[in-house]
Amino acid sequence: MTCILISVNWIILIGTSLFLMVLSLSFFREKEIRAGVTALVSFILNSVFWGLLLTSMDTGQTLNIFIVSLLGLFGIISLIRFFPGRPKERDTSKAVQYDERDNMFDRNNIQHHPELMKQYYALRPEKKSIDHQIHQKPEFGEKEQVFHDQYTVPGYQAAFEYLERSIPLSVGNVSEQKASIDPVQLCKTIRDLSIFYGACDVSFLRLKPHHYYSHKGRHAENWGSKTDQNHKTAIAIVVPMRVEMIKKAPTSSVLQESAQKYVEAAKISNILAGYIRNFGYPARAHNDANYDTLCVPIAVESGLGELGRMGIFMHRVFGPCVRLAIVTTDLELPDSVCPKPLYMENFCKICKKCADNCPSGSVSHGDEPYSRNLRHWSINQEKCFSYWKTIGSDCGLCISVCPYTKPDTIVHRFVRFYISRNVLNQKIALFMDDLLYGRHRKIARTNPVNIL
Repeated sequence: MTCILISVNWIILIGTSLFLMVLSLSFFREKEIRAGVTALVSFILNSVFWGLLLTSMDTGQTLNIFIVSLLGLFGIISLIRFFPGRPKERDTSKAVQYDERDNMFDRNNIQHHPELMKQYYALRPEKKSIDHQIHQKPEFGEKEQVFHDQYTVPGYQAAFEYLERSIPLSVGNVSEQKASIDPVQLCKTIRDLSIFYGACDVSFLRLKPHHYYSHKGRHAENWGSKTDQNHKTAIAIVVPMRVEMIKKAPTSSVLQESAQKYVEAAKISNILAGYIRNFGYPARAHNDANYDTLCVPIAVESGLGELGRMGIFMHRVFGPCVRLAIVTTDLELPDSVCPKPLYMENFCKICKKCADNCPSGSVSHGDEPYSRNLRHWSINQEKCFSYWKTIGSDCGLCISVCPYTKPDTIVHRFVRFYISRNVLNQKIALFMDDLLYGRHRKIARTNPVNIL
């Protein structure tokens, strides 16, 4: 019995020590000093603890058996997939379409068009007062903003100018000869092509009315016109952002990274739309400042991820640290097979780290509210956008502190799997995330020296 117990102790000691050492090295490689030091200290304490147990085997055998048994039981429980009840599916059957004119970006733009302002506030008089306050704040790129940098501002401005000029590429001529295709093979090729050009994930979904905006609102020339809702299939495209850039939130590095990934997403979606049109089927790309569709519900319902507390899409691997684009077509393609849920939304219910760290108080601490006849989290866009205009960046602090915003390493893959098993694991993972990375993030006052 003693011999077996000693062997088990050595196996646990070696296994846990290797695990903690890998953790520490991984954290240091990510430049997460606090997490790396904590893991290293844990490695030392773990070695000392099991060393003491081994040396006191004769006198403390009963205690040793209890500890080993407890660890074994804990290990078994950790592997069990258990969440009370089934995941609640959002009932979208009565969902009301969202009007793009209500988006804060569009409400900010109409200040330059007095006639549109008159029309909008006739429709939404309750928005006039708060919008007036936001309009008084400096526009992006003005020197009064906290994170203004004269050398980086022209960079993201040029990126968004490029996106504006690329809008005509979202549509185009359809080949007169309609090709006979295998929908399954075409889906595979579209996915491969998307990955080739820089996407990390792709999915397909049959379009429903709530996936479309009801009216356009971004550009003055088509402001208030109804969106084209004739396409049958949506292709959701996910582009990952660099974690090291987002970790510099809320500085302008986040805006630089967002702009760059919006450009990449636009490039991929425009190419895919053109690819489909070459087969003789209409297709349209939906990307930054050029949407007829809502990216988040399409990405969620197609199985790419879940909806986070901050009201944005949470990818299964990269969490909220992504950007989205959509391609729609009247070509009927099979829906993507939805993988097993990761219960990310369950984790969001207990985590609340994004809400605790939001400098503008835009993220709710409460349960998912109902709006547009739909249960879903959403951000207070007035507070959020007002803060953006104050600092001269799209902040991203909620994304930065999210426990799912981690590099796609073996360590973090294991953690994502661990979180997906049961409620107990989620609570332990949250405790460890707070211990390793801290619960609260200090708000930067200046841009980092090396912003890119």
